[in-house]
This record gives sequence, structure tokens and C-alpha cells, in this order.
Amino acid sequence: MEIKILGTGCPTCQKTAKIVEEAVQEAGIEAKIEKLTDIQEIASYGVLSPPGIVIDGEVKSTGKVPTKEEVLSWLG
Repeated sequence: MEIKILGTGCPTCQKTAKIVEEAVQEAGIEAKIEKLTDIQEIASYGVLSPPGIVIDGEVKSTGKVPTKEEVLSWLG
């Protein structure tokens, strides 16, 4: 599984990354987590309001910090 955290490094983006990392660990799955901070790369996913989360090429969330439960539902 490939997960991309799209964000410029702001506190909201960092919180999102932490929640995703915790959810991956809790789910006990193997996932490659990549943080993209380049605004053009972020926009290439259609995410205009970071943070965004992309899982296996599909945008799952944009413009908010998801709950760990939401992230877990996307991992299953």
C-alpha cells in the first residue's frame, strides 16, 4: 500500500501525518508513507486545500485533519 500525505509542512499537515502513521501501525499493515510538500505536486492530485491524503493513487481526504477511525476505514 502506498500512502501520500500532501501538505506544505504546516502544523495541520504534521498532525495529519501523525494520525496516518498511528493508523498504519494500529492496522498492522505494511505501507510506504511519503510526504509531498511541493505545491505543484500537491495540485497535480487536484488537492487545492491541504492537507490531503492519497492511498494507492486515490484521493481520500482534502482540506481537513481526518480522524484515526476514518484513516483506518480507508486502510481496510
